[in-house]
Amino acid sequence: MPHEDGAAYYPVVATVSLGAPIILDVLEKRKDGEEPQESHQSRQADQQMGPAIAPQYRILQERRSLLVTTGRLYTDFLHGIAERETDRDLGPESVCNWELLGNQDGFNRGSYARRTRISLTYRDVLKVSKLGNSVKFLGSR
Repeated sequence: MPHEDGAAYYPVVATVSLGAPIILDVLEKRKDGEEPQESHQSRQADQQMGPAIAPQYRILQERRSLLVTTGRLYTDFLHGIAERETDRDLGPESVCNWELLGNQDGFNRGSYARRTRISLTYRDVLKVSKLGNSVKFLGSR
């Protein structure tokens, strides 16, 4: 489900993808409480997804890649990974970071059957960090 990481982790979240690549869907939050916005291009790209809201942007996270979420991407957008077995319609028109990929050749068929992915997400949670500093004496012996 599309979600946001919330104020506890603001202003930055860093995610390292290991194992297989994955498509991260990004949808702009609406200010009026309605459903997230979608672009005409994304509707065409994800027609086969059914009635779900299509993403405004699609980010292809390659294996061994780092995605840093900050600024407007952190505050004004939702993100999520759709439940599907194959990522389809992969190309420069539908993947917003296509030109930044280290290996475009692996996706030139236009689809990718998903395999196991491991994600390491790094967040600095201010309240937990402060608590950790105040109880350091518990770990020293």
